[in-house]
Amino acid sequence: MQIAIVGSGNMARGIATRALMGGHTVTITAKDPGKAVELVDELRRQDHGGGRVGAGDESAVDAADIVVLAVPFGAAKQLAASYGVRLSGKVLIDFSNPVDASLDALVVAPGASAAEEIAGAVAPGTRVVKAFNTTFATTLVAGEVNGTPLDVFIAGDDEAARKQVADLVTSGGLNPVDVGALRHARELEGFQLLHMALQTREGGHGWASTIKIVAP
Repeated sequence: MQIAIVGSGNMARGIATRALMGGHTVTITAKDPGKAVELVDELRRQDHGGGRVGAGDESAVDAADIVVLAVPFGAAKQLAASYGVRLSGKVLIDFSNPVDASLDALVVAPGASAAEEIAGAVAPGTRVVKAFNTTFATTLVAGEVNGTPLDVFIAGDDEAARKQVADLVTSGGLNPVDVGALRHARELEGFQLLHMALQTREGGHGWASTIKIVAP
């Protein structure tokens, strides 16, 4: 698949790493083109299987099967709206966590989620999927915690879009967990708020924990 990642930070690095391990073609675009080039150069120096990575401008969105908004919630919502019909028919992954600066509360209204707000801002036909919001960047680069592959929780109203994201997750060596409709992004964002708060209260641990469903 063709994956466009908008952003060049730690989560962009993590998701790009998994996509490249899955053999996909990744294009990274960012507000600062130099940072996108730096990240691409870093990724090319590492062994990421059969995938290919390059830097591009925002036209990367037009050629992509999946677009990943690797920016904070506020910026993600603005970008999603600005792309307009260019996103129609595409899968748009939101992994943002709408938390305040102290990691103590969500900044969206009760009964809402960042993903649903983004879905309300995009052009008709854009298939918004919540995914990767419960995985920290360092764990995505590694692909596991203590030898156990990460769970990636996936929520979206389009079943085919959820399946496409699940295929991306599986190809990168991770375990997809389909939780159903996009409204369940509310629980996923609340879950990650608790996860982040526990990290800060316990001294951090390098943001290297994960949320895992263990079945008997």
